[in-house]
Amino acid sequence: MCAIEYYTYEDYKHWEGDWELIDGIPLAMAPSPVKSHQLLLFEIAFRFRLAFKDCHKCKVLGEIDYKINEDTILKPDVVITCKDDKNENYISVAPDIIVEIISPSTAKRDEKYKFEIYEAEKVKYYILVYPKDEKAKIYKHNGEKYIKVDDFTTQKYKFDLECEAEIDFGEVFERFN
Repeated sequence: MCAIEYYTYEDYKHWEGDWELIDGIPLAMAPSPVKSHQLLLFEIAFRFRLAFKDCHKCKVLGEIDYKINEDTILKPDVVITCKDDKNENYISVAPDIIVEIISPSTAKRDEKYKFEIYEAEKVKYYILVYPKDEKAKIYKHNGEKYIKVDDFTTQKYKFDLECEAEIDFGEVFERFN
């Protein structure tokens, strides 16, 4: 990407509103997510929290900054991290799972740009959730690149992490309606 102006985390942390920064280029996030986006976000976060109830190492976070480097800061919808990260202001190590809920205004960013960034950072699982289709696409990193696991609508999936977690997407989408 090429921009007229170049920004870093030092600039980013002073901005008002919700932004992401990719390769020094500021990207405004859409206005507050619509109700269906929020309902789905909280349902997914809740399901992961239940799945990790006996695991004190894995943490479920929502809309927190993921600082990849000084000029790339992303704000995923849901983040699961089982790694020790001493920073309180943002995540600074690759999370284990990132969930992005797709809206028409962010689809290209989530499906292409963030996909490539998370793949390069070796985020173990990347989940793209499509509210209108009531579908989740799960990608798992094989050490080199993402491999698509499958599309999930009513099935369960067991995530292979330090603490195992199984999510029933049938329950996620049932509660979403």
